[in-house]
Amino acid sequence: MRRSSPSSCPSRSGAGGSTQQGTLDTVVDIAKEGIEAAPHVSCIGSSKDSLRAILNEYRAHGIRHIVALRGDLPSGMGEVGELRYASELVSFIRAEFGDWFWIEVAGYPEYHPQSRSPRHDMDNFVRKVKAGANSVITQYFFNADAYFRFVDDAQKLGVDVPIVPGIMPITNYSQLMRFSEMCGAEVPRWVARRLESFGDDRESIRAFGLDVVTDLCERLLDAKVPGLHFYTLNGAAATKAICERLNT
Repeated sequence: MRRSSPSSCPSRSGAGGSTQQGTLDTVVDIAKEGIEAAPHVSCIGSSKDSLRAILNEYRAHGIRHIVALRGDLPSGMGEVGELRYASELVSFIRAEFGDWFWIEVAGYPEYHPQSRSPRHDMDNFVRKVKAGANSVITQYFFNADAYFRFVDDAQKLGVDVPIVPGIMPITNYSQLMRFSEMCGAEVPRWVARRLESFGDDRESIRAFGLDVVTDLCERLLDAKVPGLHFYTLNGAAATKAICERLNT
């Protein structure tokens, strides 16, 4: 991972503190490798005390970069928690810790799947940025124009922090379609049909996916985006292949 020179390495945790100790151990190990760790902190199902405790742990270990999210309520968990929205979490972190943390939040170029309307979605996005976020990472997408429109709309509403596009390497057709359905990301029909046509031919899926995603990254980089955020899903090989092609 270090050979690809990532600026930071996000690490997810479960809602309600279900895996926070494991996440802490992971980010400390990442930091020891000389890579900036960026643990996810979600407020759904968490109390202010539990959030304060884990954030104090991160601060004690010198972890300054976090990704502040609402999170999803796990099945069977009845309590939403004291903070219901990412904007409230950002405000809480700023009130408790000042400027210690670099806070990153999520953006949705193709709209959050639970938003009532595009305007409602953008209003919520602007609210959490103005609560004290330093930067944004977006949900993944395959239509660069959706990202460019999202950035333009946000800037018109006063958002002036970096908005880093999220990139999903394509390695598995059924997994991609399942994830995209859950998170509201649109897979272009021509991409989906080509992937489907490969059946169980994993090599062809990976080769085609590499072409599609590298082309997307090149278009974004040509537009001078502030970086690329890769969703590796605990597998770095596809991301490494994209980076190697971009560097040739």
